[in-house]
Amino acid sequence: MGKFVYEGNQKVEIDDRALHHLQVVMTTKLRRGEPFLFTWREDASIGGGRSSVWMHPGCNLVFKYSGGKVPELNRHWIEALAFTANAPSGLYLVHEPENVGAEQGQAVGVS
Repeated sequence: MGKFVYEGNQKVEIDDRALHHLQVVMTTKLRRGEPFLFTWREDASIGGGRSSVWMHPGCNLVFKYSGGKVPELNRHWIEALAFTANAPSGLYLVHEPENVGAEQGQAVGVS
């Protein structure tokens, strides 16, 4: 499990493969100067619930990976994540599409 850290104090553990895909989407939007909301579901061990942060080009982000291998990217998953990031509700983790024709994954941990 990797870790996403926002502004040094908001932290969430995310699978390395999913984190790598989120990093691609986040950094692409931020390089373009496009702010957006990022929401995730908190683990039940820390009380559950949801957290959201406002992502903007000046924010401090850390993507900490537990493994040394860089996962292969799935273009369809990146497109599905980017679709959520461009929506009013903002970016949230979706399941990785299994088939090539998938336009968008199912929501994960967001209600």
